[in-house]
Amino acid sequence: MNATQLVNDIEQLPLEAQHQVEDFIAFIKMRYQPAKSKLSDEGFVGMWSDRAEMQDSTEWVKNNRQSEWAKNNG
Repeated sequence: MNATQLVNDIEQLPLEAQHQVEDFIAFIKMRYQPAKSKLSDEGFVGMWSDRAEMQDSTEWVKNNRQSEWAKNNG
């Protein structure tokens, strides 16, 4: 069955049945959506892992904030 025949078959159904086909297609599309990728698989994750100053990112952020705040308040 090709797409044209499928459309013709659906159009020949009663309106209520057409709505059921529409609902079923929406259900199937939801069920078979591609899996969402994990954040850890994204290319930008780990892009600074080879930089020495980023080994302790919390400390790096803390130092940057202190430095910037000192400039703005000093």
